Amino acid sequence: MALARRNLALVVVLGVACLSGAIAHKKPSVSPSNERARAVQALNRLTFGPRPGDVDRVLAIGVDQWIEQQLHPDSIDDHAVETRLAQYRTLRMSSEELARNFPPPAVIRQVADGKEQMPRNQETRAIYETQLVRYREKQENKNAGANQPEMQPSSEAAAKIPDMLKLAPDLRMQTLLSLTPEDRSDLLATIKGNTREEFLAGMSPEQRENVLAMYNPQQVVAEELMQAKIIRATYSERQLEEVMTDFWINHFNVFIGKGADHYELTSYERDVIRPRALGKFEDLLIATAQSPAMLFYLDNWLSVGPDSDFAQGIRRDRRGRLRFPPQRAKRQQSGLNENYGRELMELHTLGVNGGYTQKDVTEVAKAFTGWTIKEPRQGGGFFFDERRHEPGTKIVLGHKIKENGEKEGREVLHILARNPATAKFICNKLAMRFVSDNPPPELVDRMAKTFLKKNGAIREVLETMLESPEFWSQDAYRAKVKTPLEFVVSSLRATDAQVDDALPLVRQLQTLGMPLYGAQPPTGYSMKADAWVSSAALLGRMNFAIRLASGRMRGIQIPFANENEPPDFSHPDRILTSLENSLLEGDVSKQTHDTIAAQLNDPQISQRRLDDPARPPDVPVIEGLLLGSPEFQRR
Repeated sequence: MALARRNLALVVVLGVACLSGAIAHKKPSVSPSNERARAVQALNRLTFGPRPGDVDRVLAIGVDQWIEQQLHPDSIDDHAVETRLAQYRTLRMSSEELARNFPPPAVIRQVADGKEQMPRNQETRAIYETQLVRYREKQENKNAGANQPEMQPSSEAAAKIPDMLKLAPDLRMQTLLSLTPEDRSDLLATIKGNTREEFLAGMSPEQRENVLAMYNPQQVVAEELMQAKIIRATYSERQLEEVMTDFWINHFNVFIGKGADHYELTSYERDVIRPRALGKFEDLLIATAQSPAMLFYLDNWLSVGPDSDFAQGIRRDRRGRLRFPPQRAKRQQSGLNENYGRELMELHTLGVNGGYTQKDVTEVAKAFTGWTIKEPRQGGGFFFDERRHEPGTKIVLGHKIKENGEKEGREVLHILARNPATAKFICNKLAMRFVSDNPPPELVDRMAKTFLKKNGAIREVLETMLESPEFWSQDAYRAKVKTPLEFVVSSLRATDAQVDDALPLVRQLQTLGMPLYGAQPPTGYSMKADAWVSSAALLGRMNFAIRLASGRMRGIQIPFANENEPPDFSHPDRILTSLENSLLEGDVSKQTHDTIAAQLNDPQISQRRLDDPARPPDVPVIEGLLLGSPEFQRR
């Protein structure tokens, strides 16, 4: 094992040393002037990367026809990926159901205080009971002082584990449920690492969820959402829809680590972003503004108009009449929150130089007062609270918005969605994602013209881009450096990986600096190369590539790159050429080819011994080096 690790480290160092210098300035070696190159370009930009055989499949129906299908995802059968996702029960739950079945600390605290009742369902009740035990232990430790040691699981709990592991999965689960909450908590604290996997083996997806929720309910919700993202990106046939969903979830960023957004993000992506990813921008803008995920993330749900009834302590009856004279009203704590108004204009619509002022930010914030959430920590939805809304006329970008309750916010969104600055800002970001880090201004202008003419129709804007010479130019071919997500998923697709457990990939993305839904600032993650290209980042990518190709990642199986052409082990150079064709359509520079070819005679890669010159080379290492090459790092 130590020798294997040393060999792997040597290969990684060799690969990075030889290849890292080329990635930042690699020039395309093939012009997309022929149909096959057009297919490669389309697959690299409109999907998370081509799979083996994808180029031929696209050529069989025609590049333009394939693009037309991707622009209309409802016409594509995606049943296979939905079958893969069926194991993740949380994906089908509302935010309220998630909070009820996988209770956050606030709910457990309410149960402990007698303000909420325990659920009747046995499995869900066990989750609450186990969390209550841990909550009370923490409270006792807190009351006893900061230096109080944490309670350790009893030896009796550990003694039960071997017998439980011998039971059938259903009996194992029933035995766990039959324990007292204290014994169950002790037992689960003892089961870790491989023992936990052995304990969960054979259980149904729902049973696994419930056991894992006894450890950490919030983590189950978050990890299933993250695993589903990788599964969809890897296996969905509706690849452009997946790319655009990822684009918009990043554009309208919400940080999963902020309280209630643990529970709101599942619905946010499923119900708000995905259905509108290729629709009208204004519809998407309204849906995000009313989403509890965005309201909570940017604190608009707390925003109160300074002259509102709520701020003044005024109450009215159903007809709007005062229930008591204003002079008797007790002023309540209130505040106008400008977070959403500022990010709405700076990041969601107009852009930094979009022509708005601080006065506009304040007026927009007033228009959105009253847009709030009902019971946010219990998965509640959007509602408009008239009492919190700032009365009076607002002036936004020179437009007078008369007092009109909730409709004021909608009017602001309509103004922003139709603004030429918004058209240019959104189209520049789209061109940056699909064409180059510094997209040609002429292309952005044509896309923006379509945006304004078609009232923000995203599909039509993409059509304008895809019909442009700039998208198909030699300068654009393999010119975009992949983000960590794009790199990981494209590696899975290129190697035709079988992903049985996506959790190691979720953790890999954390290691590579791009935790899913983990961008804390509202800017989201950068799409530009300079954010992701560094020696440390390339080393991490090469390390992942070698581990993946070598079958060293748990829950992921990698076949030979080309099973239709079994490798000729007697000729390492033929193996290299075969892999170059399979993984990169032969688009490999002489520098990359020569760098890897020079390593084929190294005993650490060739696996040759002096007494066995015919011993076959280490194919997975060669495959890993190609996955870490400058050409594969680009799309």
